[in-house]
Amino acid sequence: MKPAARKAGLLAGIAGLVAAGAAVGLATERYAIGRIRGGPDPEADEPFGRLPADRQRTVTTDDGLPLAVEEVGPRDAPLTVVFVHGYCLAMGSWHYQRIGLTDMTRPRLRMVFYDHRSHGRSARAPTETATIDQLGDDLFRVLTDVVPTGPVVLVGHSMGGMTVMALADRHPELFGSRVVGVALLSTSTGQLADVTLGLPSIAAKLRAPVLPLALRLMRSRAALIERSRRIGSDIAWLLTRRYSFGSTDVSPALVEYVGQMIAATPVEVVADFFPALNAHDKLAALGRLREVETLVAVGDKDLLTPVDHSRRMAEALPHAELLVLDGAGHLAMLERPEIVTLRLRAFLHRAARAAYGGSASRGAR
Repeated sequence: MKPAARKAGLLAGIAGLVAAGAAVGLATERYAIGRIRGGPDPEADEPFGRLPADRQRTVTTDDGLPLAVEEVGPRDAPLTVVFVHGYCLAMGSWHYQRIGLTDMTRPRLRMVFYDHRSHGRSARAPTETATIDQLGDDLFRVLTDVVPTGPVVLVGHSMGGMTVMALADRHPELFGSRVVGVALLSTSTGQLADVTLGLPSIAAKLRAPVLPLALRLMRSRAALIERSRRIGSDIAWLLTRRYSFGSTDVSPALVEYVGQMIAATPVEVVADFFPALNAHDKLAALGRLREVETLVAVGDKDLLTPVDHSRRMAEALPHAELLVLDGAGHLAMLERPEIVTLRLRAFLHRAARAAYGGSASRGAR
């Protein structure tokens, strides 16, 4: 047998063992899923994805794609907050912040939420435009159309935080003049290809050689994989809980909702954006944020953008606030909504004070 064939066979054998071990582990938990999903859940009636908007509109990107946008709060509010969601999610991932910040009066807020291209209710984009820089250009278009004047705060989660960095890279003139604050939640400046995803070391090492094949398979077998996502819903539920949250006692209804957002993202879109995440490198763009109020937040159980990535960002921004949430995973704003929203309120107070010299934000609550 040729060396290349032996290597391929060895990789396949190891991958098979890892997959078998994972299947056994999932099967051990799976028997209880029915009871977990059907048991008492204080958030069972929470209107995930159904919050009302004061205004809905469409923003057309530079390449002609319609993006879904929702606004909450008065048009003439002294401070606008634009929320930028993560990979395979939608604007509904800001559910608790949308509720928890509506009663701020000093400063009054206008909150803007939108879905990235190929996500949520926004239009499907060509594969070649699935880049972080393109998402930064889309954010610039949202700001131009929806928030043409006045101070703005940007709040980005995961790929949304990377989008904010891309905007800073392409339009540094906005930061410190128009953009007065940036919150980066569970995100990274780069080196995501080195993240182990919580896998054993032997499985993590298989990621590089297996990934290109997996992405090609996702695109060529999209219809079959979509059916498998529905058939294997229990396994999908477990994986959603593992990679989205840091604890196992999270609301089943919340896990279901996150799973629905992920499942609503077509397989081809998942494959389209994954290389962009792996190639993301915006460490240099962080320097643009030194002139604005900055909050960096992450869960210490985050398997997708580990806490070390946020620590490095905070080190590069010596005046930034670093918030590490004990026991929280990648979706900390959904898993620990009270503390995240509380710290966002204090952060928005500081941003408004920086924008207005204290007059507009005095007494904020």
